[in-house]
This record gives sequence, structure tokens and C-alpha cells, in this order.
Amino acid sequence: MNLPRIALTTLIAAALAAGGARASQPRPSPEAWVAMPYRNAPSEQAADEGAWWRNFGDPELAALVERAVAANLDVRVAQERVAAARAGEKAQGSRLWPAITLQGSASDARTGLPDPVKQGMPDTRAVRAGVELSWELDLAGGLRAARRAAQADAIAAESGVAGASLLAASEVARQYFILRGAQERLRIVEQLAAAQRETDRLVRSREREGLASRFDVTRAAGEAAAVEAQVLPLRTLVGATQARIAVLTGASPSGFAIDERPYSWPAQREIGAGQPSELLRRRPDLMAAEAHFAAATMRREEARAQWWPKLFLSALAGQQDLRLNALDLSPVHFASVALAFGMPLFNAGRIQAGVKIGTAHANEALAEWQRTVLVAVEEVEVSLLARAQDLERGQTLAAAADARRQSLVHAQSLRREGQIDLLVLLDVQRGLLASELALTESRTQQALNDVQLYKALGGGWNIPDPSGPSTPGDSR
Repeated sequence: MNLPRIALTTLIAAALAAGGARASQPRPSPEAWVAMPYRNAPSEQAADEGAWWRNFGDPELAALVERAVAANLDVRVAQERVAAARAGEKAQGSRLWPAITLQGSASDARTGLPDPVKQGMPDTRAVRAGVELSWELDLAGGLRAARRAAQADAIAAESGVAGASLLAASEVARQYFILRGAQERLRIVEQLAAAQRETDRLVRSREREGLASRFDVTRAAGEAAAVEAQVLPLRTLVGATQARIAVLTGASPSGFAIDERPYSWPAQREIGAGQPSELLRRRPDLMAAEAHFAAATMRREEARAQWWPKLFLSALAGQQDLRLNALDLSPVHFASVALAFGMPLFNAGRIQAGVKIGTAHANEALAEWQRTVLVAVEEVEVSLLARAQDLERGQTLAAAADARRQSLVHAQSLRREGQIDLLVLLDVQRGLLASELALTESRTQQALNDVQLYKALGGGWNIPDPSGPSTPGDSR
């Protein structure tokens, strides 16, 4: 076969390869899974976007979250996975192009035989250099399917970076509010412990005067000890949350501390939840699950392409300098072109098994995507419900604390007038501190509910819409 005919054949094969990709079958719209609005959403307000942690109005929290997003080691690990996935995509894409290799060799063979013998077995010295081209023409689209699978893997890895950033941001916010709640509760418990110690002292004094029984003394001592026992766990919680925040922000726990100060809890605001269908482009885990499905689908198509013929083109051109005995031959040029064809006839079911494996993986990825979507909607619904219920509970506790503050003012007035003794006043003070303790726990939980809702909604980490992979649907 001469070179022009080979070139023509190559062009025809390349044209066939360009049109050989198998068209994807239409799939149901994913919005069918998330068509209904949220049951527990207070309104149909659009979902919040952007840096949601700034909505709490706490500059210290915002600085910690942004530091975590920039320095968190889980985020760094996810970024390295993106680099590896992008390199894998490039490697798969390179298979669609010819490979050009520079070759060279040098040899020197001497026998030491007599000259008459060397006429038939000459000493040789050869220097050879050339360029080789090899190319697999993608007739059935298998190589392109592999490239699209690698593209989907890269999109999943990028979604992993967004997911790691969301987890780091939400966990820092969660630990921060746990810390502030623990600090506030520690302050209240210490005040409550002081009140209990004063009550214990007064009861013991009254026992010595014959005005209180031994039962009153032991009860007061037990209540004081019970309150004192709550102090150490709260101090441990304060230290543990600060250490956790340090790790999340990429700092050493040994030199990290957040100052204790009276904390002003964020004002309650309505958080827009949007529609469930928006989760498909907001939540990184849904984007990753969709990309995993697309990658599995493309690998199934790659496996199917193994049934079809394969065409390989190779060419070699170069120059050789040859010396035989004492005779130097002029440098000679050499060239060769070959077109190889291969098609499977019998492989004991290997290709069919590969297709079945690819189909099973695609179906598994589809089911995983569907499960992830349903779990995402569930998380939003539960977060909305918990937020509404805890908000109502917080309003009740705030009303109870206000009532007990008024009761304390009245008790202090009665005490000044001598109408009640100190034990009654201390009992009223303990009741107020207990109400403030419950209110602080409620405010902490409300802030945690807000963080959980932002996390369930995807936190505004929008991922670019992939250009290659298709939307999950029927994989059969």
C-alpha cells in the first residue's frame, strides 16, 4: 500500500471516529424527585447565597470561618485530589491524539575474524535515528468515553473541595456557638454554685441556732455539690471546643484561645430555603454524586466500545549511518507506514463481563444519587422543623426568664422590708439563674440549628454546571 492511499484511509478512519460517538438516551428530569416545596419552610423566600456565616453579624466568627476555608487541611487534601483528577483527565484526553517518539540507537560489532571470513561476517557499526508515530483511531468512541469519565471524575473532585469547605465552615461555626454557649453556661453555673454555697452556709448557721434540721443541712449540701459538679465538665467543654476550632483553622491547639467575654447572641432572622430542586446545584455532595454517575455511565460506554473494531496507525521515518568493515556507506533514509486492524472474535466473555460490570456500577451510582437527593431534602426538612420548634421554645424560655427577673425584683423589695428571709431570696435567685441557663442552652441550639440549615441547603457553594456529564436518570 503506497503512502497516498494510506493517508486517504487515515482521513476516512478519522472521519468515522469523529462521528462514532454513541448518542446518550434522554433521561427523566431530576426535578421529578424534588418537585414539591418544603413542608416546613415558613415562606417561599429564595435561598440565601454567598458567605452565609456573615449573616450572624459576628466578625470574630466570620474571620475564623474564612481562615478555616483557606487553611483547613481537609480542604487542602481535596484540592490535591482535584489536581490528580485533572491530570488524569489530561492523560485520558492524550489517548485521542497521535503519540510521537524520537528513537535512536548505536551499535558496534567486531569479531576479530580473518579478512576473508569477514567478507561474509563483516564488522558493523551503525548509528540510527528516527521519529515514530503511533495512533489508535477511536472508531467506536471508547477513548472519548474514557475522557468524559475522567472529566466527570474531575468535576466530582472539585465538588469535593466545595464539600470540604462547607464542612469546615459549618463545623467552625458549630464549635464556635458551642464554645460561646459553654462559656455563658459556665458563668451562670458558677453564679448558681456561689448562691448554693451561700444557702448551705445559712442553713448550717440556722441549724446551730436550732432553726433548721439536719435534713435541711444535708439537702442544702447535696444541692451545692450537685451544682459544683457541673463546673468542671463545662470548663472541659470550653477547652475542647477551642482546641477543635484551632485544628479546623489549621492552627496548633497549644497556642490558640478565644477570649471569654459576655456574648450577644445573633438576632433571629428568616433564612430563605428556596426550592428542593435548587439543592441539585447548591449541595456539593449532590454535584459529586451526579458526576460519579456520569463517570460510571461513560465507563460503561467505554466497555461497550470493546465490541467494535480497532484501527491503529503507525509510521516510522529516519536516517541510518552504516559502516561495514572498513567501508563507510552513505547515510541512508528509511521510512515505513503501517495500518493495523483488530476486532474481537472470542475472549471467553471478558468484554460482556466488563459491560455488565459497567452497567452495575452505573445503576449503583444512580441509586446512590437518588439516595443522596432524598437525604438532602430530608436534612433540610428536619432542619427547618427543628429551627421552628426551638425558636418557639426559646420564646417561652425568654418569657419565663423575664417573669423570674420581675419576681427577683419583688423578692429583693420584700427582703429589704423584712417580710421574707434570705433563704427565700436565694431560692428566687437560683430560679432565675436556672431560667437563664435554660435560655442560654436554647439560644445555643437555635444558633446550631441555623448552621445546620445553612449546611443542609448547601451553604451557597455553587459548583459550575458540568459541560460533559449528563443528568442522572435511567441507566439501562
